[in-house]
Amino acid sequence: MTHIRDDIRNIAIIAHVDHGKTTLVDGMLKQSKVFRDTALVGERILDTNALERERGITILAKNTAITWGGIKINIVDTPGHADFGGEVERVLNMVDGALLLVDAAEGPMPQTRFVLRKALALGLRVIVVINKIERSGARIHDALNETFDLFIELGASDKQADFPVLYTIGLEGRAGYEPDALQDDLVPLFETIVKEIPGPQIDDGLPASLLVTTLDYDNYKGQIGVGRLRSGVLRKGMDVIRITPAGERLPGKIEYLFTHHNLSRQEVDEAFAGDIVAFAGLEEMRISDTIADPAVSDGLPPISIEEPTVRMTFGVNTSPFAGREGRTGWGTSRRLRQRLYEETRHNVALRVEDTDQADRFIVSGRGELHLAILIETMRREGYEFEVSKPEVIYSEDPATGETLEPYEEVHIEVAEGLIGTVVELLGARRGQMIDMSSENGTAYLKYLVPTRGLLGFRARFLTATSGMGQIHSLFYGYEPLAGPIYGRQFGSLVAFETGVAVAYGLDNAQLRGSLFIGPGVEVYEGMVVGEHIRSGDLPINVCKTKHLTNHRAKMENERIMLTPPRIMSLDDCIDFLAEDELLEVTPQRLCIRKRILNNELRQKDRKAREKMMETVAAG
Repeated sequence: MTHIRDDIRNIAIIAHVDHGKTTLVDGMLKQSKVFRDTALVGERILDTNALERERGITILAKNTAITWGGIKINIVDTPGHADFGGEVERVLNMVDGALLLVDAAEGPMPQTRFVLRKALALGLRVIVVINKIERSGARIHDALNETFDLFIELGASDKQADFPVLYTIGLEGRAGYEPDALQDDLVPLFETIVKEIPGPQIDDGLPASLLVTTLDYDNYKGQIGVGRLRSGVLRKGMDVIRITPAGERLPGKIEYLFTHHNLSRQEVDEAFAGDIVAFAGLEEMRISDTIADPAVSDGLPPISIEEPTVRMTFGVNTSPFAGREGRTGWGTSRRLRQRLYEETRHNVALRVEDTDQADRFIVSGRGELHLAILIETMRREGYEFEVSKPEVIYSEDPATGETLEPYEEVHIEVAEGLIGTVVELLGARRGQMIDMSSENGTAYLKYLVPTRGLLGFRARFLTATSGMGQIHSLFYGYEPLAGPIYGRQFGSLVAFETGVAVAYGLDNAQLRGSLFIGPGVEVYEGMVVGEHIRSGDLPINVCKTKHLTNHRAKMENERIMLTPPRIMSLDDCIDFLAEDELLEVTPQRLCIRKRILNNELRQKDRKAREKMMETVAAG
């Protein structure tokens, strides 16, 4: 018999990046008395990953739960960045409603559209929270009207469009039903969640079944699956069947069973339909597997994820310095392959393919940031490897056979005086302006841009706008090829020999471009040590010392003034890569190098390719 379970609520917090999701959850946790001493609690409690704290974004969806008025509220904090949309799509399958946070100053943004579209398609009840209403540029009523327009545009039902609204200052933990009548706590938010979000609908008569939505790992308990129990009762020690999306039926046993309570998992003997549970004991699990009573014949519908649009080649480190810094035994192709395929078990938007070379693998994701986070994570784990320049994944029109490429919908905010700069930058990358407006000295531009035009664009955009511009992109779809897009304008300064860089050699090199290294750094032949001031590459000897003579030079002639080297972040390195270059990634270094290290062989290869292109053009 089907009925609503009223002692529980399952909600997700969704929003555009940096609209305050994680901060608001912090306030909810603090006010529900999760902590004994709130003075000891830092900011963004759920962003436990070091990369999340450094970048100030949420990458992985998190589960937590609080109790309010005797009702358990399971909360899932989701990423706001488009590159981690796979995380959002997964967790929305576990909940019955969502809090949609909208920044009072910015209003709905590209990722707001993405997460709201997913929530509405699943029929979720949405509570709109206008957050950060204390900001000086807050447009509270305009933000609300724009959000309502977005609901209508995305095809919300009459019931979904009649959404409840709350106003909050997440940082201060305050909420209210009107912007000018905020309480000193989040009680209105808790009351609205309990009143508006329906409890899970369950059927007592059906056997247990759940869809694995998230995977975790514990050194003692092994792989842990997380999902919402759709029906029946799950018990510790119970025999179950794992049904894969392909229909395979594999037996297993629930050795450990947990529900979420505050910031931790609480071990229980049994869990009931409607709750979000974690469990362990099965040898292997994958996202979209159905874990069920052996009496269940069919698996639950699997989670559908949009296809990746960008790919890179990951390979074993082949530089002369390979094996110096990574963990012992982790530099092999077998270990690298194992790590990449393990990532696909929980990172559902990622794809990994073998190539005809045993030490090379193609890794595809939702964007540059998606792949950069994987690279940085593996680097910190102790791996060393090399990656290629990112490239877009093309598609083919099944009707006409025409080649199609992915496009992004790009939203930009800049000062009005920089409109010309942005138009010029995106025009060179085949961007098409769709809309432009301005308000209070800020211009808002909307573009359609081929994804390959955005590869490496963000760094140039931030430089051109002195770090003051904002850019957000969202996958738009596949369209016909836009034509040639010209990449890097300047070449590389390439080390001519292996050795240690010295001030005299670097002084000669800095006359020809900007350097990435300083004196005392070990270099090898074929390593990129800087950016050339001209379009071609230039081999240069940074290990060269001054020729000694018996003549004493004047003191001022011996003084060498080196410009501080350009510090390249991982994102900068990926953006800088040319087609014939690789990025060497180790726990301690990021190093750009040529694919062919030997200068003479590289010159021969370049001439051979140029000759081939001339032959093709002539023929």
